[in-house]
Amino acid sequence: MPARLRVAAPADVAAALASRSPADDRLLVKHFLAVLAERAPGNSVEVRVPPVAAAQVIPGVRHTRGTPPAVVETDPQTWIAVARGELAWHEAVASGRVVASGERTDLTPYLPLTTTTIED
Repeated sequence: MPARLRVAAPADVAAALASRSPADDRLLVKHFLAVLAERAPGNSVEVRVPPVAAAQVIPGVRHTRGTPPAVVETDPQTWIAVARGELAWHEAVASGRVVASGERTDLTPYLPLTTTTIED
């Protein structure tokens, strides 16, 4: 996992969810990408949430240069909603809020990315 992506402290996540400023959304995007990277370690799918961060996840063939064969891309607000289970993955893809191309880009088995220590 890139050094800039790390799971945030539960208190920081709770505070960010409560105020939802642009800085809070950056923290949440990085936090949920880090949680995904822990749940689905690998390098076959690149999840991009511009302009905040990206992570390579899901076991499989690793890519090292250029555009990876499997890419998921969305905006910060959509990523947070999907990660929290507020928006279903298939609905986000069907509506175009998430663009997913290539193999293994269905993140449904890993969602939501919340835990009882953070959200409840």
